[in-house]
Amino acid sequence: MTFQIKTLNAISKVGLNRLPEDSYVVGNDLDSPDAILLRSASLHGVEIPGSVLAVARAGAGTNNIPIAEYSALGIPVFNTPGANANAVKELVVAAIFLAARNIIPAASFAHRLDGDAASMDKAVEAGKKQFVGFELPGRTLGVVGLGAIGVEVANAAVGLGMKVMGFDPAITVEHAWNLSSKVERVINLDAMLKRADIVTVHVPLVDGTKGLIGAAQLGVMRKSAVLVNFARGPIVDGAAVVEALESGSLRGYVCDFPTPELNKRPNVVTLPHLGASTNEAEENCAYMAAEELKAYLEDGTIKNSVNFPEAELARVAGTQRLAIANSNVPNMVGQISTLLADAGLNISDLLNKSRGELAYTLVDVDGEVPASLVTKIKSIDGVLSARVI
Repeated sequence: MTFQIKTLNAISKVGLNRLPEDSYVVGNDLDSPDAILLRSASLHGVEIPGSVLAVARAGAGTNNIPIAEYSALGIPVFNTPGANANAVKELVVAAIFLAARNIIPAASFAHRLDGDAASMDKAVEAGKKQFVGFELPGRTLGVVGLGAIGVEVANAAVGLGMKVMGFDPAITVEHAWNLSSKVERVINLDAMLKRADIVTVHVPLVDGTKGLIGAAQLGVMRKSAVLVNFARGPIVDGAAVVEALESGSLRGYVCDFPTPELNKRPNVVTLPHLGASTNEAEENCAYMAAEELKAYLEDGTIKNSVNFPEAELARVAGTQRLAIANSNVPNMVGQISTLLADAGLNISDLLNKSRGELAYTLVDVDGEVPASLVTKIKSIDGVLSARVI
């Protein structure tokens, strides 16, 4: 079987090479793709073909994808958590140094110097006092969000001799294992903000995190504190940051998201969304996204989906596989099993997983599954999609 993958952005060849030409057609002009692979292109308000079975973003954030809409169609949305973690971590650490040592304004001052060597030396000696910064050992870093990136930032800060606090009520077991034992976990955001010299934000942009750091949160931070945001712009209330900077209740703000209200302001450094802009990160993200789509299309495996549960079932030789996305309601597996029994098909293996309001079922059956049976399964109230692999 040949699958078609439509790309909406330039995707690294390291990823595309994971989709062999003998079983995949990849391009940006396909009319009936089985899956969509993208980076920053927005799918909001875009009508996708009914042939689409899955969408994968070569990156962590998925705010450019209408997840609820695709969930209702039984379409898993994949992302690549951790693939760009090192790239973002390195830039966040750089941002901390930029803020601590006033590097950007100091470099700008030096760049504007004019005259001969003697006059420049005199200007340097007279001007450098305004750029006095602070060293990191012994300072306290507050990390909001302990996912793949937050954990790496926290661990790196420990290595720099900083005291590190982490806030994440939903930290996973995997990320907790990877977190340095020297990181102090706190359960109250305001309590952390009050103690931190530098606060860095590493949470996804969802309804619950928009404006997570606003006027109230900035109001409890130290006047000498610096805020760093390399997650998503709207997680921090830009207007509140400007007000805090102008009132002197915040020392500085470093972010990856230029806006008219922030640009060219003293004590603000904005970068052009460079967090994951390394060759290595783009390759890692593309590789992971391609592998996720390949596993889903060929075996129905779900890994790193933002809307459907993780699901992996070893294939049984000589069987056909049904992959069914459905609402998480009672008796769904029972109804599917009944239809299979009525068709004279024996279940060789079965996996059913749920996540919130959604569920996913893989069924390996002995014998060939007729198209008429798939149609009957799709007609079950609550079934969102069904296919034979």
